[in-house]
Amino acid sequence: MALSMKSSLPGLKSPPAKSNFIPVKSPARNLLLTPGPTPVPDAVRQVLSQPMFHHRTPRYRKIFESVSGRLRKIFLTRFPVYTLTGSGTSAMEASIVNFHSAGDEILVVDNGKFSERFTHIAKAYGLKPTVIKIAYGEAVPPAAIGEALKKNPKLRSVCVEPCETSTAVLQDICAIGKITSGTDALLIVDAISGLGADRLETDNWNVDLAISGSQKALMLPPGLAFLSVSEKARKRLDAATLPRFYLDLKLYEKGMKDADTPFTPAIGLVLALEKALDLIETEGLENVFKRCAELGAFTRESLKKLGLELFSKAPSSTVTAACFPAGVDGEKLIEIMRDEKGVTMAGGQGEMKGKIIRIAHMGAIRKPDLQEGIEVLKETLEEMKVREK
Repeated sequence: MALSMKSSLPGLKSPPAKSNFIPVKSPARNLLLTPGPTPVPDAVRQVLSQPMFHHRTPRYRKIFESVSGRLRKIFLTRFPVYTLTGSGTSAMEASIVNFHSAGDEILVVDNGKFSERFTHIAKAYGLKPTVIKIAYGEAVPPAAIGEALKKNPKLRSVCVEPCETSTAVLQDICAIGKITSGTDALLIVDAISGLGADRLETDNWNVDLAISGSQKALMLPPGLAFLSVSEKARKRLDAATLPRFYLDLKLYEKGMKDADTPFTPAIGLVLALEKALDLIETEGLENVFKRCAELGAFTRESLKKLGLELFSKAPSSTVTAACFPAGVDGEKLIEIMRDEKGVTMAGGQGEMKGKIIRIAHMGAIRKPDLQEGIEVLKETLEEMKVREK
């Protein structure tokens, strides 16, 4: 049977295809209070709209060299910070594949949905993770890490989250670093959320590998990942034998000597990073830490006034989590706020799905944003209580 070619002839139009798609009307308000992605400031968005130019040029290399150096000030490190094109998980994976060999034993602190990702990555590459399981909402006692290292001196790394974003728990990285510094184990810290909100003194706290991502306190869209590497960790790089290609830091190290990257970078995001760093430096990193801490305290007090119980026993300056009242459908409440009222907050993940609400107070989020969001939360809680009756 011959196929009809009429639809491809000039001047002829095919009848519109039938579709069951029903467009969803977006609310006029768009208030983003999730712990990633976070709001992107106008000044940064303007940079993202600029015309594209080629990256293998002196113009781009000058910008990349500048932001690479300035990132060290955010990480509070004198060591190199590598920039990857990818989500934060790519830097997590890079921290494993570049510094370990098959069969290596590592220690993973698992107290939430994101910290458990280290276990998944380790197993995918044939490592042997020992897991310290901590109840959701609680921080790991540093002494537990010390005991694990004494029990098994073969542990090559300790993997922990400063801020476990799924539960809003802050870990004592300074105390943990004092413990790991006296051992051969590397301290790998996933600061994808916390960097630039919760204090992280990478060098002073003996952090060997610090991980971050663009879409949190750095006020950018998703798409860039960062990894700082200490001298102790760098010595491990040459001996590691796990397979790697795109995430091979030796390739990035070679490129950085010429202010370049081994693969095509996310050019627009790197340009936007330059502007985001301008904003952070203008405010001052210490002032950023102070602001996020104050907004965190304000958020927690506001939620308690609504009668909500705080979930985290070790509060973070990045995000706050609170429990939904009994009988309230947490997933439905978040859906109503987002789709009908234009205020997006985050729900629980893993075993806490539908049980907690999470509100960010980092990056470009300011007090009026939180006041508006919490007022909408109050309004929606009252509406849902009426519905339940």
